[in-house]
Amino acid sequence: MARKAIVLTGFVILKFLLQFILISPEYDLQRDEYLHLDQANHLAWGYVSIPPMTAWISFLIKLLGNGLFWVKFFPALFGALTIVVVWKAIEELNGNLVALILGATGVLFSALLRLNTLYQPNSLDALCWTSLYFIVIKYLNTQKPKWLYVGAIIFAIGFLNKYNIVFLLIGLLPAILMTEQRAVLIRKHLYLAMLSGLLLILPNLLWQYQNQFPVIHHLNELAETQLVHVNAWGFLKSQLLFYAGSLFVIFSALYTLLFYRPFHTYKAFFWAIIFTLAVFIYFKAKDYYAIGLYPIYVAFGAVFIADMLKTGRKRYWQAVAIAIPVLFFIPMYNIAFPNKSPEYILQHAEQYRDLGMLRWEDGKDHALPQDFADMLGWKELAHKVDGIYSNLPEPDKTLVLCDNYGQAGAINYYTKNKIRAVSFNADYVNWFKLDHPYDHLIRVKSYPGHDSELEETSPYFHTSLVSDSITNPFAREYRTIIYTFLDAKVDINKRIQEEVNETKNYR
Repeated sequence: MARKAIVLTGFVILKFLLQFILISPEYDLQRDEYLHLDQANHLAWGYVSIPPMTAWISFLIKLLGNGLFWVKFFPALFGALTIVVVWKAIEELNGNLVALILGATGVLFSALLRLNTLYQPNSLDALCWTSLYFIVIKYLNTQKPKWLYVGAIIFAIGFLNKYNIVFLLIGLLPAILMTEQRAVLIRKHLYLAMLSGLLLILPNLLWQYQNQFPVIHHLNELAETQLVHVNAWGFLKSQLLFYAGSLFVIFSALYTLLFYRPFHTYKAFFWAIIFTLAVFIYFKAKDYYAIGLYPIYVAFGAVFIADMLKTGRKRYWQAVAIAIPVLFFIPMYNIAFPNKSPEYILQHAEQYRDLGMLRWEDGKDHALPQDFADMLGWKELAHKVDGIYSNLPEPDKTLVLCDNYGQAGAINYYTKNKIRAVSFNADYVNWFKLDHPYDHLIRVKSYPGHDSELEETSPYFHTSLVSDSITNPFAREYRTIIYTFLDAKVDINKRIQEEVNETKNYR
């Protein structure tokens, strides 16, 4: 037992070390991270794009000092806990030490390394998927009602983190109906557990209702701007890449769930992966939404492979099986993570293009992967806005208005002048403070559409200036312009309130 604990501790430590060395210091945080961190300043039971869990974690990060270490610590922690849950699942499936090491290695050297580099709901989402599947295994093995209630709690945590976990239930329910495990559907404890889960997520559902279900607007916006570029083949190809080094383990799991007698109880898991992927494809979901689906199948496959290789000369293949995920990771280390400079990526663009990493959500190829380009230019923007703001005669009467949530969030994260930048984009439309008059405006305008800004806004001010811009050519925000408008001729607060109302009514 002590040896297993030591090995598991080693995997957890290695996980943390890898997460902190896979990001080059020349990259800033990613645009979504700034929004999530800013939500700590506006705690609520829901937000336009996500449920409240991330904001609660952001509040904890704020209490810890809001430093970069803690921003990166939590996704790394959720990734490490995912390995721990897979380890426990393998033990529950009576896997030996070889199975434990194979499963932990497969999960460690997977797409979770990339996922866990960013402070987004996705890391906790993958942990919740894996944990809920593990609880299903525990229930199937013991038939104890307490696991149904534990499952309800995990679902509630997952739901309050990211609505994506609903797809797990959509895929699991028909899978259970197709097996003898359907007997659970007539047990009262299942429905009491479901009621418990509903009560836990009820505050968020009420928030959605009171705010006219902004999640629906968000999903429609995604469908129009991003999901329209998703196709079934591209989605499935990405699934093969996410766990490339463990594909043989996952496919072994699918075989064992159908034909391996010790796993007869878990046959529903075979149908669950089929139905869940089908639902993802039907709704044109982003490929990474499914990353949390696979760790539990790594556990099944690892147990089977270790059992097949435990005797005779086949034991020599154990080391080979464990080495495969590591060998697949080695070439990916140089290409799948933001640990190389933009110049390096530009020089090796063909490799990145072949893997589809230069394809953005707009369906076009660019110089850098989208996440990488989204991690550049933010400090530059915040520093320049800070400089402009501090040199104004009345900075306390100056509104900093941005085009998007990344700009506003980055300024608010890095500012030394306690700026509270806002935007009509995402949750920022709800965070305007119009309780005192503004006379001046710093306008951060993305380059597309910048031409009309001076023409449209300068008539309302006595002085209009183009103050600066983002100069990093690799940043997604490259050439974003910072305008300064001084001494308003009109009531800024009134016009801003009108635009806020118009934006909310559109939603």
